[in-house]
Amino acid sequence: MLAKPRQPGEMRSRSLVGRLAAVVLCGVLAGLVLAAAAFPGNLFLGLTVKATSDAWGGLPQELRAPATAQRTAVYARDGRTLITNFYDVDRRDVPLTEIAPVMRQAIVAAEDRRFYSHGGVDLRGVARALVTNAKEGTTQGASTLTMQYVRNVLKSDPERTAEERQSATEVSVGRKLQEIRYAAALEQTLDKDEILARYLNIAYFGSGAYGIAAASERYFSVTPAELTLAQAALLAGLVQSPNEYSPIDGDRDAALVRRSYVLDSMVVTGAITTAQADRARAEDLTLDPTEQPNGCTAIPGSHADWGFFCDYLRSWWLAQPAFGGTVAEREQALRRGGYTVVTSLDPTVQASALRQSLAVFDSDEPRALPIAAVEPGTGRVLAMAVNRNYSLAANPAGQDNRPNTVNQLVAGGGAIDGYQAGSTFKLFTMLAALESGLPLDTEYYAPTRLPTRYPAEGSTAVCGDRWCPANADPASMNGYRTMWDAFGRSVNTYFVRLSEQVGPAKVVEMAQRLGITFRSDLDENLARTDAADWGAFTLGVSATTPLDLAAAYATVAAEGTYCAPLPVLSVAGPDGTKLPAGDPSCRRVLDADVARAATDAARCPVGQDPAYGRCTGGTAAAADRIVDGRPLAGKSGTSDQDATKSFVAYTPQVAVAGIAANPDDPTDRVGIAAQSGVVEAVARVIVTATEGRPEADFTPPSRDLALGDEPERRAPPTRSGDDENDLDLREWFDRLRTPR
Repeated sequence: MLAKPRQPGEMRSRSLVGRLAAVVLCGVLAGLVLAAAAFPGNLFLGLTVKATSDAWGGLPQELRAPATAQRTAVYARDGRTLITNFYDVDRRDVPLTEIAPVMRQAIVAAEDRRFYSHGGVDLRGVARALVTNAKEGTTQGASTLTMQYVRNVLKSDPERTAEERQSATEVSVGRKLQEIRYAAALEQTLDKDEILARYLNIAYFGSGAYGIAAASERYFSVTPAELTLAQAALLAGLVQSPNEYSPIDGDRDAALVRRSYVLDSMVVTGAITTAQADRARAEDLTLDPTEQPNGCTAIPGSHADWGFFCDYLRSWWLAQPAFGGTVAEREQALRRGGYTVVTSLDPTVQASALRQSLAVFDSDEPRALPIAAVEPGTGRVLAMAVNRNYSLAANPAGQDNRPNTVNQLVAGGGAIDGYQAGSTFKLFTMLAALESGLPLDTEYYAPTRLPTRYPAEGSTAVCGDRWCPANADPASMNGYRTMWDAFGRSVNTYFVRLSEQVGPAKVVEMAQRLGITFRSDLDENLARTDAADWGAFTLGVSATTPLDLAAAYATVAAEGTYCAPLPVLSVAGPDGTKLPAGDPSCRRVLDADVARAATDAARCPVGQDPAYGRCTGGTAAAADRIVDGRPLAGKSGTSDQDATKSFVAYTPQVAVAGIAANPDDPTDRVGIAAQSGVVEAVARVIVTATEGRPEADFTPPSRDLALGDEPERRAPPTRSGDDENDLDLREWFDRLRTPR
């Protein structure tokens, strides 16, 4: 490296130890110069490397294949819209072909004019440095670009200990000799352009920017290929003293003086003419600083709602063994691995979901409407929105989680177990029944109340000592019902009876098979130890999330193929290689005909007619009007005491779920206020997600699974009008164990 001209504030006091070390180091370098006088330069370097080790094999692994920390960039579904980055160090490697030629010329002129003619150690530079040191009392070590690269790798390698990294920059004879040996070995194996590219990608340019790509963005908001001569000269001048020269954090005037020096040096090397240097020198220093966001809470305020999706992406990443054997290793891979992640987030669908959530509840309201949209057949998550800002910003007094929160209100986890989704869970009972061979035309008489065999512990629905659920609207729900109209009208006593028929344990297992996760300790314990007596499960008393619910219904939309929710389209390593971790994880969990039959019944709640025309009404019929007749299926749900209101609907192309609840107060009767709003919100998100796409219809189920043998109906005994206490009626229910 050339001896730099003195700059303002450059001379500093040095300790006695530093002066002694400099004297010793200069002595060693003097010895090298004397040796060089006796041997031609290349022969001398060859003997030096030969005497120490095999050139390439003697290099440590970090120099042969450097594991430099790079930021992971996260994009939306289009692959261009940046969501955020994750990094410990703001660095992004780029090939030399993507770096402007003037930048390559500027760094050589600034740091190592003889770069293309020496073999890793510039002996002329050593001699020149010795003369300067003797005259001016400096401690220049004549480091070439190759030697600087060696030092940068060794001091930043995450695999080395802190002591090893520190030793890479100590002032010692041993360290300098090692640096020379490694530089000479690299020059024997790598061509100059490869070394230059590696240097430009690892050098620190100040203001938190490591590598030329980060520096170009940080100072000028351009790519390295777009750098002008004046910009390149300024950046090249920063590496000698990045903290001092940075025009953002340091001395703007010093940066301009240093830029002028680089331009003059480029004239000396023949890279540019004097006229070009003068024109660049005359340019004003026009900065356009861009600081790369880092993490989910750093997403720009205009898209603060994207943080919930980002948070889910990070949780997904930390659970993937492909990125490391432990959570800590996966975290390090995310923050240092230099991945390019194209997510499944569709900004248009996300904006619609947020807009619809805010149409039901304002961001300042205690009540929330989290919404999730999932793609059937892949599990890819298109949107995760809620009427909150994903932010660590302070909230007004008395508003602990609004309008700002980082609690995962959409996907659950941490402090969020989820919300009761009410009658949407009747789908799992219907699937278990269909899988056991019961057709859609299976008839039961649905009374106002149904005495069951389950104990009434913890329930207000009691007949003596037994659990005794009731229909919400006896006038429209009581009577003979099939799966079609019982699902459409949401008849509680029918589905509790159907659950008794197949066994609640099978219903619970069906829900788990379709991805319902029990996050609360109570739910997990009931599912594991007491599922056979969990009769209320069919009415949606277990906590769930919009994301789980959307993925479960997407399984039916995909005719029985469950795909784990996936927040990415692709994940590529630093070299651009696509990794299989980004591929969907799907498996068949239902027979296709069973899924088709369930969809046929699920046309009833949304006001559409199924293939066999057996619907007699629906609790969410407004959805058909909103989607303008596009084939649709789904189910609404209201939990006990109207604490929540849920709606999940799907086409063959998308499944969307929303659950209105008060995350901080489960006794709040949210369902009353959100009755129609949740249905409309979910339906309008579906309209956005399918806009411009051709209509896709559902495949009808087989006749056997739809109609069975169509037996004659049998009437129940005469009722006294007091269904829950009528012993004759109860005995009749007990006898009627075989459905028709």
